[in-house]
Amino acid sequence: MDEPENAGKPTPPPPEGFVLSEGRGAFSGHNGPYFHRAQQGESTEQAFFALPRHANGLGLVHGGMLTSFLDGLMGAAVFRAARRPGVTIHLSVDFLHMARVGEWVMGESKVTRLTRDVAFVEGRAYVGGRDVVRGSGVFKLMHKRA
Repeated sequence: MDEPENAGKPTPPPPEGFVLSEGRGAFSGHNGPYFHRAQQGESTEQAFFALPRHANGLGLVHGGMLTSFLDGLMGAAVFRAARRPGVTIHLSVDFLHMARVGEWVMGESKVTRLTRDVAFVEGRAYVGGRDVVRGSGVFKLMHKRA
């Protein structure tokens, strides 16, 4: 996968066990590409390779990009646990460290509590051995209309 903004350098292959995520909608399609690992255990795992378009003027991955990634990651955990989509009604993010262009940003999340109408989720994004962001969210579960 070549990214025009990556100065003609190919994006490195995703980490072992990760495959390209498709069908995530226009917003995620525009901001990705995102990758995911086949589900094992309770955690949902995703990743993205930080490109120049993901960065602020300092060459660090923008906080909005990290927040969006974490929100999507937690939403995927909700869908996996509840077998239906949820919409974010509360999101709390703590910024702990920096991620830079040219790094793989990895993420994992899991549902900590599931009720009939609401899911509570925790997640983190990390680079190497250090957490970049940690977050928690509350998602309203969507019900089919009669």
